[in-house]
Amino acid sequence: MTVKAYAALLRGINVGGNKKVPMGELRPLLSGLGFGDVRTHLQSGNAVFTSEAADEDTLAARVGEAIEGHFGFAVDVLVRDGAYLKAVADACPFPAASLEGKQLHVTYFSEPVDASRLDNIDRAAFLPEEFRLGDRALYLYAPDGLGRSKLGEALSRPALFKGLIATSRNWNTVAKLVELTREPDRG
Repeated sequence: MTVKAYAALLRGINVGGNKKVPMGELRPLLSGLGFGDVRTHLQSGNAVFTSEAADEDTLAARVGEAIEGHFGFAVDVLVRDGAYLKAVADACPFPAASLEGKQLHVTYFSEPVDASRLDNIDRAAFLPEEFRLGDRALYLYAPDGLGRSKLGEALSRPALFKGLIATSRNWNTVAKLVELTREPDRG
């Protein structure tokens, strides 16, 4: 079986509240699951590792169970391979290269999102802010940053994506995760 690079995206940790997952404890926890080349990025729940296992949902479940067993609380986890992360970045409908990282965000979802979930959002009312759906992802352009984004606020209503795991990253983190999960040249 081929070894692949993956990113584990942990939702809602180290951003307030009680869910503190120190990256210095997360790395050996993931290594203990048999994952290789474990690295973390920032303190907001981004871990990169290699594994022979190919099922992202199974990997996410293993990471989530290990975190709950070690830290005593449940965390939603998405695991995505490097090829998917690169495809999402490459498919960005906004001019990422000419924007600041804080102006562009990607929300990753556990499943594809039916566009009808977003029918009640009056897109024109939020301009110049915009969003587009992608492959299990939503791209958000917020020129003044997410903290001031009215569209971001509207998109974060829990009922909107009920039943899905959703976790967002700014473009700087999106690009870094692509870099960290890039497959080595085998030529």
